[in-house]
Order: sequence, then C-alpha cells, then structure tokens
Amino acid sequence: MRKLGDQARADAIVADLGELERLRRYLVFGRKDGRANVDKLVRAIDDYVEEMTGDRTKLHARGSSIGA
Repeated sequence: MRKLGDQARADAIVADLGELERLRRYLVFGRKDGRANVDKLVRAIDDYVEEMTGDRTKLHARGSSIGA
C-alpha cells in the first residue's frame, strides 16, 4: 500500500516539474510583459524545485552536445 502511495507522489512531482519547466521557459525565453521581475520569479521556481527534488538546477537548460 505504501509503495502505491510513494509512486503516486513521485508521479505528482514529475507532473509538477513539467508544468514548472514550461513556466520557467516562458519566463526566460518567451515573456511578453517587460514589467515582470523575471529574475525573482525564476529564483522562486528554482527554490521550489530544490525543495521538491534537492536539485536547484533540475529545470535549467542542458548544455548542447554539438561540438562536444
């Protein structure tokens, strides 16, 4: 029973990370409103991701393998 609950929690975290990644990408690359304090919002997302996963950089863009 506990295993099922742990899996449900893990699935929920993965879903939340997907939505947070979409929001973070929008803020960094696609935002339209210049009034938003993007740095503060991105830091808040990173703080929350760190609380959930222990890895603050979980949603950061990965380096390109081109030329590596």
